[in-house]
Amino acid sequence: MNASIERSQYLTFFVAGEEYAIPILRVREILEYSRVTRVPSTPPYIRGVINLRGSVIPVIDLAVKFGLEPAAISKTSCIVVVELSGSEQTIMGVIADSVRQVVDFAQNEIEAAPSFGVHGRVDFLLGMGLMADAFVLMLDIDKALSTTEILAALDARDEAPEEATA
Repeated sequence: MNASIERSQYLTFFVAGEEYAIPILRVREILEYSRVTRVPSTPPYIRGVINLRGSVIPVIDLAVKFGLEPAAISKTSCIVVVELSGSEQTIMGVIADSVRQVVDFAQNEIEAAPSFGVHGRVDFLLGMGLMADAFVLMLDIDKALSTTEILAALDARDEAPEEATA
């Protein structure tokens, strides 16, 4: 009896020159980058919100979240709309410099996350997948887009005393 190797598909995309991958089953859709409405007093990594068929979707700039310069918007920029796991269905958008491809990885083709040398916090990574002669960073989208962290930031904004106007 042959043991089959379970393979999973991942969408790869670029953020600040690094290639990241997330499970394709977590991707709802990919949108051409269009106007994002900035929300006052939100953390810098929350670029703003978009209206997606009547739903308000927060848009996260992973470059800023990872401590880098804000993503520069270009012709290839897009918003990857992802679904986070949890008790409630949470949908967020992530700014990508560009989307590359959908790839298959077997579990044994994913190496442990490095403890140094990558942009961003290592706890956001599930591991690294080898593609040709380069690695793609496997992003733990639930940790990178922690709703607890984002909601805490929004609550802090709402609780901040309003500045007096002169």
